[in-house]
Amino acid sequence: MQDEKNTLNVDSTRLWQSLMDLAKIGATDKGGNCRLALTELDGQGRDLVVGWMKQAGLKITVDQLGNIFGRREGRDNTLAPIMTGSHIDTQPTGGKFDGCYGVLAGLEVMRILNENAVLTEAPLELAIWTNEEGSRFVPVMMGSGVFANKFPLETALSACDAEGKSVRNELSAIGYNGTAPVGGRPIGAYFEAHIEQGPILEKEQTVIGVVTGSLGVRWYDVSVTGMEMHAGPTPMDIRKDALFVATHLMQQVIHIANARQPHGRGTVGVVNIHPGSRNVIPGKVSFTVDLRHQDVNVLDEMDKIWRTACLDVQERFGLPILLKDVQYFAPTPFEPRLIKMVRDSAVSNQLSHMDIVTGAGHDAVYIASVAPTAMIFVPCKDGVSHNEIEDAKPEHLAAGCQVLLGAMLASAGQVAGSGSTQ
Repeated sequence: MQDEKNTLNVDSTRLWQSLMDLAKIGATDKGGNCRLALTELDGQGRDLVVGWMKQAGLKITVDQLGNIFGRREGRDNTLAPIMTGSHIDTQPTGGKFDGCYGVLAGLEVMRILNENAVLTEAPLELAIWTNEEGSRFVPVMMGSGVFANKFPLETALSACDAEGKSVRNELSAIGYNGTAPVGGRPIGAYFEAHIEQGPILEKEQTVIGVVTGSLGVRWYDVSVTGMEMHAGPTPMDIRKDALFVATHLMQQVIHIANARQPHGRGTVGVVNIHPGSRNVIPGKVSFTVDLRHQDVNVLDEMDKIWRTACLDVQERFGLPILLKDVQYFAPTPFEPRLIKMVRDSAVSNQLSHMDIVTGAGHDAVYIASVAPTAMIFVPCKDGVSHNEIEDAKPEHLAAGCQVLLGAMLASAGQVAGSGSTQ
């Protein structure tokens, strides 16, 4: 994995064991995790990881949204810290690695630097962001979103789950209603390690994904209104079949994305049919649309074509179509200087690597708006994530952590004479 000049080696066994120990909290029968944000189980997971952070000598700060920061001092603590991190909340049927890997890879970096008495010029910080998944509370990527001024703190604190429990009260219940302000914290650079959550690295038999940025996202809610009528007596030529019309639009979503490969994406993820009876013509169909691309101009073009398609289908079939904009994330390029540090670290560790864009949302996407940012991907089995069978190889996780170590040291600077030579 390493050349002769690199003498700092992360502990693959310890990293894996930390992941497995955290995975015991909220473990599911199928081998995954259910540790929803701000539940008692999330509190237990936070307590475990914060305990490890304290054992590693990190100074802990918790802000008003429960974001956790562990600081390792540098030689010059007036410098903005070099930060890494991710999240430990999961999907209801989540896996062991999504988010958790980024946090525990950052912890392993701190541990190995301590064990080798390495002093960095700038301080280092490890972040655990609150409610990245958005499974229990919306908006998603809540902690990093408020930190990056994407939405107000009060919006996040007032958000409620399906049972009416608020973020504010649930933070208090698990003991992570901190007092530090959310945001305004200086960051010299931010690195986030993550499983790819897609199949590209595994398909290309490549260990390290050098993430150059994220796809932009446009979300829509669509409803088509027709008229429910009996499926037997009603002739085909006089039907007002909302599902028939909706399927034309759904296919347009796929066509728009297919015409803009390799980075075009188009998905209809949720479909609701009313009244949902076997022998009744659907009177109303509501569905979600997700369009993505890495180029802002292409994404804008996809948006225009999609809106035109809705108008054309409405005129063609004569049924009302309501299109609602739900959310927009602009394509986010990461910092070229940090991307080069990740790439150089992969090269120095003799690891196969390739440039890649992330199609998923990550805390790094929000942080990129307030600090130089880069990400490191490693493969996951069959590209499966947000699933209890999510899996990754220990050697790949260690390799990504090794690259993270090299990139953070390159950014923070190692004080001459301290520790081993990297």
